[in-house]
Amino acid sequence: MRAVSVRAFRVGHCRHPQAMTIRGGRWAPVEFPALAFLIRHPDEGAILFDTGYDPAFLEATRPFPERLYRWATPPHLAPGEALADQLAAHGIAADEVRHLILSHFHADHMAGTHRFPKATVHAARAGWAAMHRGSRFTAVRGGMLRALAPPGMEARMRWFEDAPAAALPDDAAPFADARDLLGDGSLLMVPLPGHCPGHWGLFVREDAGWHFLVADAAWSSAAIRTDTPPPLLTARLLGDAAAGRTTLHKLHLLHRRNPDVRLTPSHCAECAAGL
Repeated sequence: MRAVSVRAFRVGHCRHPQAMTIRGGRWAPVEFPALAFLIRHPDEGAILFDTGYDPAFLEATRPFPERLYRWATPPHLAPGEALADQLAAHGIAADEVRHLILSHFHADHMAGTHRFPKATVHAARAGWAAMHRGSRFTAVRGGMLRALAPPGMEARMRWFEDAPAAALPDDAAPFADARDLLGDGSLLMVPLPGHCPGHWGLFVREDAGWHFLVADAAWSSAAIRTDTPPPLLTARLLGDAAAGRTTLHKLHLLHRRNPDVRLTPSHCAECAAGL
């Protein structure tokens, strides 16, 4: 595998009862940071994995039924905290981003898509289909806001399912199968079913070792370490509870078998603490 570098950015957060995300959690609302990731590729330059929140989220949730999303998970985005603004502060213009990878189509992962108009967008065909299936209420219930897909977005999309198949290294066991996004072994997309249709993670090699961005397959590192799933009600509301339980258990096994592999969930407060 070709090595890349990965840098995490905290791009807003929402508040939600902890007990809705992990069994045995508190019912008091806690902060769930939204993490997005800048990947530096030796040839392709700046690549993004998700975008976190963006002011577009607030605009998209003004009408009903979309406003229900904002009420269920009240977001906070400080001035200058949108991903495009943070990248600009680090000298990276939005037009420099050549690839945007969306782990899935939940609004807190794709709200900033419109800020990167020149990027090829990589995502799951199954997730795109799910976002456009049924009524607007159906989409909101599934955590998706159709208004966050910019006009003409589909024309610049490439599907994970169409990328060449690749075998993961033994260090990733029990995960074995992936899709080679760029064809050079640098970005290996791994299906992580359960959370929602078309939910994938990204397995990469950094100079410091293996790094697995697992998106929302778990909402905390503690859930992976202890193999503790979300309540059944939450899992069923969002996706396939049985598949999600299997995915979490495989992440737990990976952590136990190879603790040197870095596992990063996209809403983990522990992972965001040092940013």
